[in-house]
Amino acid sequence: MSDENLLDKLPTDLIFRLPPSFETVEEERQHRKERLTAALRIFGKFGFEEGVAGHITARDPELTDHFWVNPFGMSFKHIKVSDLILVNHEGKVVEGRYPVNEAAFAIHSQVHQARPDVVAAAHSHSTHGRAIAALGQTLEPITQDVCAFYQDHGLFDDYTGVVTDLEEGKRIAAALGDHKAVILRNHGLLTVGTTVDAAAWWFVTMERSCQVQLLAKAAGTPVPIEPENAALTHQQIGNDIAGWVNYQPLYDQITREQPDLFE
Repeated sequence: MSDENLLDKLPTDLIFRLPPSFETVEEERQHRKERLTAALRIFGKFGFEEGVAGHITARDPELTDHFWVNPFGMSFKHIKVSDLILVNHEGKVVEGRYPVNEAAFAIHSQVHQARPDVVAAAHSHSTHGRAIAALGQTLEPITQDVCAFYQDHGLFDDYTGVVTDLEEGKRIAAALGDHKAVILRNHGLLTVGTTVDAAAWWFVTMERSCQVQLLAKAAGTPVPIEPENAALTHQQIGNDIAGWVNYQPLYDQITREQPDLFE
């Protein structure tokens, strides 16, 4: 089901949150920065960081070849809106007080360039994502939730070290293709979305789906969902509006628990 069809089916007399619209680019920029910071805090809360590895980016709504990103070397758990940095297409920090992670620029700049529809991209070295990546596997349709990725994620089937080369970033973007996610072999997960919320949700649920697949296969032989049912479920839960909606409880939780992120 497309985002448009989903919206047509929503009730008109009940409160139902949907992605907001903005009157000014300044309002939209502030919104993206707040959502980005909240997503980073959620990643920190869920233990998705590994040292200085991991980054989430949000395309600037005005300077569309620039993106906002977490600073290099700062814990996800401590980042505030005022800590975010703005990076241009050359990898230079044009706003902010901190340096950019070189790998963040090499990967995300190429993803954003290849996918003009993408507002946000999330990559980190989460535990179960790395385990699936170490196996060189993709996700199988064995649960309802994982069907969000059915025929909608790729595999970057190579590893050549820490990504600092733009050409490597281009290869990752090519492996992503027009999907919402890609598994980077021996590395981790990367997800994208038309909103920060969707990109962050896809990462959270993809990491959990990796965990379920590992557990199920360790316990026995998983029973797959039939292809036609997996495809239908993907239509129902795999669009970015569904991703945005699923993310809202997490956003509410983190902003109430850690309101200092807005500083």
